[in-house]
Amino acid sequence: MGHGRRISVVGLGYVGLPVAVAFGRRSRVIGFDIDPGRVEELRRGVDRTGEVDPDALAATDAHFTSDAEALREADFHIVAVPTPIDRTRTPDLRGLLSAARTVGRGLDRGDIVVFESTVYPGVTEEECVPVLEEASGLAGGADFTVGYSPERINPGDREHTFTRVAKIVAAPDETTLDIVARVYESVVAAGVHRAANIRVAEAAKVIENTQRDLNIALMNELALIFARLGIDTRDVLAAAGTKWNFLPFTPGLVGGHCIGVDPYYLAHKAAMLGYQPEVILAGRRVNDTMGAYIAGQAVKALVRHGLGTSRAVVTILGFTFKENVPDVRNTRVVDIVHALEDYDFEVQVHDPCADREAASREHRVEIVDGDTLRPADAVILAVPHAAFTQRGWPGVTALLRESRGIVIDVKGALDRGTRPAGIELLRL
Repeated sequence: MGHGRRISVVGLGYVGLPVAVAFGRRSRVIGFDIDPGRVEELRRGVDRTGEVDPDALAATDAHFTSDAEALREADFHIVAVPTPIDRTRTPDLRGLLSAARTVGRGLDRGDIVVFESTVYPGVTEEECVPVLEEASGLAGGADFTVGYSPERINPGDREHTFTRVAKIVAAPDETTLDIVARVYESVVAAGVHRAANIRVAEAAKVIENTQRDLNIALMNELALIFARLGIDTRDVLAAAGTKWNFLPFTPGLVGGHCIGVDPYYLAHKAAMLGYQPEVILAGRRVNDTMGAYIAGQAVKALVRHGLGTSRAVVTILGFTFKENVPDVRNTRVVDIVHALEDYDFEVQVHDPCADREAASREHRVEIVDGDTLRPADAVILAVPHAAFTQRGWPGVTALLRESRGIVIDVKGALDRGTRPAGIELLRL
């Protein structure tokens, strides 16, 4: 299906790059990023996020650039830049508005700008359009139009990829909506869903992850209760899961750019409207405490083993925000690390997938090689990368002093039935 538009993608991270590559299989695409290093890597066929393999990069007709002038070649601009929260958990729209300014400078009459970044309802039309107008000198609606199509990329997921997940599309008028839908339908095999308006589409995105956040928060709270009862959470979930409508959520650390962030966007907008959310923020509070709770469980176990007063060694396996990805941004494993360091234990972190430079720069955590790990008194399997789970118990016990000690399996990735002798196993 043709669409006749010349496409640019602004922001070539784990969201934007798969979008650019998908469109580039059909026609030339301008892929823009402000990081010249990232652009140079992509030109060499290297994707540091691991989302696109070299063969797919080689097979796409994408012009990767950090020169904003190249955006003038396009008339359909897709903006896929991060929308994080700041230290006060307030939405940080600076990157998004800066990208809008960059696009605006090269905007022509008849252009369409579609935002994929996660925002609270109203941002596209109330925040982004004025920036586009100011930068371009054009009038939104009359000279150019906008759309919104929230990203649904799941990092590390090889099944639910960009082209295989239904795409929400929205625009302020039917003509623009038809064009936006047609453009995405040309590459998204799963089809599109036309939302009633842009604010509906913005809201749909934030509640997708807010719902998941709350379900995981419930599991985490149950894990805190069941630990006090002395029963295994996963045994309870296995039993409850035999009912047809029991939802299969499990406890764990909640980090990343979506689940741990999006609820704050919705809560922020609600507060602007004079409503103080209760349930949404309660879930966030539970999930944000789990790293400290896991560290506390490790400390108690070490004390039981008579290691509370000595400088015990704790090895943490995995530092990224989820398994089998290199991204350490918004990882909650850092909460475990710093909590244990506060107790003056020696903490060593090993992760063969993680971006080491980012871990050091953003979290002050040094990732160490597996062959340099000191024998540990406790091992915390925080992120079950395939590199760890494939080795199973032997890979974990080899890291313990005399193959004995404490193992905390955060996500229940190890087979409890084959636990070796001399191991005290804890899990959420």
